[in-house]
Amino acid sequence: MFFIISKLLAFIIAPVVWVTALLIWALLAKDPKKKRKLVIITFVVFYFFSNSFIVDECMRPYETPAIQESDIKGTYDVGIVLGGMIEYDPTFVRPQFNRAVDRLMQAINLYKDGKIKRILISGGSGSILEKNMLEAVILKNYMIKLGIPDSIIIVEKYSKNTHENAVYSKKVLDSLHITGRCLLITSGFHMPRSIRCFKKVGMEVTPYSSDRYSGPRKFVFDHVFIPSTGALDEWNVILHEWLGMLTYKISGYI
Repeated sequence: MFFIISKLLAFIIAPVVWVTALLIWALLAKDPKKKRKLVIITFVVFYFFSNSFIVDECMRPYETPAIQESDIKGTYDVGIVLGGMIEYDPTFVRPQFNRAVDRLMQAINLYKDGKIKRILISGGSGSILEKNMLEAVILKNYMIKLGIPDSIIIVEKYSKNTHENAVYSKKVLDSLHITGRCLLITSGFHMPRSIRCFKKVGMEVTPYSSDRYSGPRKFVFDHVFIPSTGALDEWNVILHEWLGMLTYKISGYI
């Protein structure tokens, strides 16, 4: 139930839904003054949420900063990679990756460079309809095709959210008697909630942020003034995380 509700809330909080609702309200309004007021409000809301500079300024203080690989001291026993990077294409029988695949690419690179000994992939089915689409299993097979040894890949295939990522990852590591240092690899925007979830279950992990959204502050004309659909997508991400942090706090997950 929590899984379904979270999907529904993710839809409701999307700025494009708010803009669409306001526009429909404006079109249906019979009073000319009210219609004009609603059109202005719709434009303001749209411009605010489509402004790249504004969303960057909101995202920057929330994201966990990335670090240089050279800043990693020693070798970690396991790098924990959180899922949420694929949709499965049943027609061509292959995964389709989104930008969060940087999590996996960073983990592979860290393994190749001797920074982590093993890679734990945490992620079950993130789909309401495709319940048998186990992300961790699919990613393991993909990594083996890339030449990553089967022996260093650990699979956690039951989690459906960040809380369960932490719970089931700990169970898997405990069952394998792995008690060494863990590097947590996930997106910068996702790291604050992830770190808290792992600490809640008694795991000390070191953050390694990937695919960050906000970079150095830019005062370029199009970035500051021109509306962007990319900004709308970025707002979806950060609002989802803010809501997730709130609901996890209420639920006692963090």
